Amino acid sequence: MPTVDEVLAHVGEFNFFQKQTFLLLALLSASFPPIYVGIVFLGLTPEHRCRSPGVAQLSQRCGWSPAEELNFTVPGPGPAGEAFPRQCLTPGSSIVTEFNLVCANSWMLDLVQAAVNVGFFVGSMGIGYIADRFGRKLCLLLTILINATSGVLMAVAPTYPWVLLFRLVQGLVSKAGWVIGYILMTEFVGQSYRRTVGIAYQVAFTVGLLVLAGVAYALPHWRWLQFAMTLPNFCFLLYYWCVPESPRWLLSQNRHAEAMQVMRHISRGAGKTSLPAMPGQSRPDEEVGEKLNPSFLDLVRTPQIRKHTLILMYNWFTGSVLYQGLIMHMGLAGSNVYLDFFYSALVEFPAALLIILTIDRIGRRYPWAGSNMVAGAACLASVFIPEDLQWLRVTVACLGRMGITMAYEMVCLVNAELYPTFIRNLGVLVCSSMCDIGGILTPFLVYRLTGIWQELPLVIFAAVGLVAGGLVLLLPETRGQTLPETIEEVENLRRPRRNKEKKIYLPVKKQDIPLN
Repeated sequence: MPTVDEVLAHVGEFNFFQKQTFLLLALLSASFPPIYVGIVFLGLTPEHRCRSPGVAQLSQRCGWSPAEELNFTVPGPGPAGEAFPRQCLTPGSSIVTEFNLVCANSWMLDLVQAAVNVGFFVGSMGIGYIADRFGRKLCLLLTILINATSGVLMAVAPTYPWVLLFRLVQGLVSKAGWVIGYILMTEFVGQSYRRTVGIAYQVAFTVGLLVLAGVAYALPHWRWLQFAMTLPNFCFLLYYWCVPESPRWLLSQNRHAEAMQVMRHISRGAGKTSLPAMPGQSRPDEEVGEKLNPSFLDLVRTPQIRKHTLILMYNWFTGSVLYQGLIMHMGLAGSNVYLDFFYSALVEFPAALLIILTIDRIGRRYPWAGSNMVAGAACLASVFIPEDLQWLRVTVACLGRMGITMAYEMVCLVNAELYPTFIRNLGVLVCSSMCDIGGILTPFLVYRLTGIWQELPLVIFAAVGLVAGGLVLLLPETRGQTLPETIEEVENLRRPRRNKEKKIYLPVKKQDIPLN
């Protein structure tokens, strides 16, 4: 009795319908960076605030000459005579200047980004359960609507507390929507294309980073920038007519007729006139009425899934801390924020290419473990490189950024492959919630520890990355495996399968089913 992957192999693993769906969902992925890292441009970076090393770095960012630095400064109340260049602090150009988030109030800008990550964390738990319980498509549309509405309200917010509230609401739904789009896409395509579209979905996020840098440069006022980043999200509501529900999820809920309708639609996109002959009624009679409902306990109930959950959570945490931490640590040099952001995003393209070239030849585990270890080793090596070898420091930093980007993309890909369908969305969102904890802690790790020793954060990053690489080797290899449908299949990933019991089958008759 064929499974969904076997049916897709017959009708087309990546035909016109799946390509169209992928492009639509890739646009959704490209819209996520403004929420994930948009605070870099909505507010001033730490070098612009009174806790920065001083006016020299501030005037360097503004492009001032030494004479201009002396003649055009606004005295600041910070220690050692710190001051702010006038052109850097144009009133109303950022959240910082409009709401006076400097000096004693500088922590309030950190709170804006912390609110987003708190939202990510809470939303991952709640919406992940809803998506597995009530469907991917419904949750996707709800998150799009709430995200777009709260983004517009933030752009017109009159006071800082309202900005904080709407930023929190965006965090509650935006990351969950991004992950739901990823899960939907991987469940639509066949096994041989799953890794490629998964990586391409994350490459779309990188494209969004590049676009964000350009738009932020063209629109320096934070309210106009917020409008530009938010309004396109309303267009995604049109996906109600363009993106169907996942057939895998429909089958897990015993909604066989709807699943068959989606499969027929996919078949038409491939020019097929019938589905393959599939004998029987799909599953034994005693299992037909069974409806699988997700539970948080399912993520830790059985030995293998429990191990997967703990290792994946740690790797999500590692990815977030190193990914964001390396960007923040590099930003302490005080160079141009737009170019820094643009160049660091470019490094992610060769990282995606390396994944595509290795994971089907070598497998998932070794490239993933190696990328974590490369990132950790690069952080450790940077500690011992003298400052006068700036070219070498930059090279090693780029190597570390490439390594952690590969690890970040790999954890997202493999996470979906290590859980059965009825808890897949919940498993990805719960595990990825640890990257939100990392996002909350990272600013404090970087900006507080550099006050003790400039390279101390890099030592912490190195240790975290090397441990993550070792833990990855304890996970099963998923290369060439179909997406698991049941807990039993996940528990047996390391063991040879003597049979294929308890798979989800399509409810069809023995003869081919005509599509018209």
